[in-house]
Amino acid sequence: MPVTRGAAATEDPPLIELPGGTFLMGCDDTSLTMAGDGEGPVREVSVGPFAVAATTVSNRQFAAFADATGYRTEAERFGTSFVFASFLPGALRKVAPRVASTPWWASVEGAYWRAPEGPGSTLDGEHPRWDHPVVHLSHNDALAYCAWSGTRLPTEAEFEYAARGGREQTVYPWGDERDPGGEQRCKIWRGRFPTSHEEPRERRGTAPVDAYDPNDFGLFNVCGNVWEWNADPWRLPGDPGSGGTERIMRGGSYLCHESYCTRYRLSARTKNTPDSSAGNIGFRVAR
Repeated sequence: MPVTRGAAATEDPPLIELPGGTFLMGCDDTSLTMAGDGEGPVREVSVGPFAVAATTVSNRQFAAFADATGYRTEAERFGTSFVFASFLPGALRKVAPRVASTPWWASVEGAYWRAPEGPGSTLDGEHPRWDHPVVHLSHNDALAYCAWSGTRLPTEAEFEYAARGGREQTVYPWGDERDPGGEQRCKIWRGRFPTSHEEPRERRGTAPVDAYDPNDFGLFNVCGNVWEWNADPWRLPGDPGSGGTERIMRGGSYLCHESYCTRYRLSARTKNTPDSSAGNIGFRVAR
């Protein structure tokens, strides 16, 4: 069924209906997992029937929402968002404040979803990005889009169930080898992070939302490309508490690299505050 839309919006492709069921969630392999992420223990988890988008929300889809409602994202209201520093023009790269613990991130005034690298950047140009995932979106922004479109964010369990595509305990949607036969199947950092990349500059950021082959359920880019907000508050498996204010993100992004972040795996997880935004955070919808 198509997503319910406002009158001014174009219709999105139907969501993929999934039957739900019980699956093994998480990972116990400490050679893969990162301390404190809480990927384990592997446990049986059940989800009910639900529907999920084949792709993350694109710039084109988000534009329909913003144009129809006049919505301004938190990055627009705050006036800044985080951009990968090497994507910035030289003058701005020199003056933009950096994050001390991760100096490849710069806080850029005027960076938001229509200007992903700050003032002067655009979704148009020689390499248009309207079919790329919308980024610089906070969890609160994602909820606003969902409220308008008659959808919701997937829970963490739903996300992993859908991302696995019916496969049990594989590392990736296609198996256990990241690049089987040398074939690249996800959008991550290839080269020496953060100083060099194997791809030309114009291809170092996001890829189109339907890049690469889908998983066995028909979902694209469940590993790599952009981090995806989930509905759940952050908690560790087995924690009976209500969780804090931070929200779970899944899937990894185009900036993940084996030298520091191997979270481009099916069981990998991380967190962020609900008002945070950056050039590698997006979302997909469910119902």
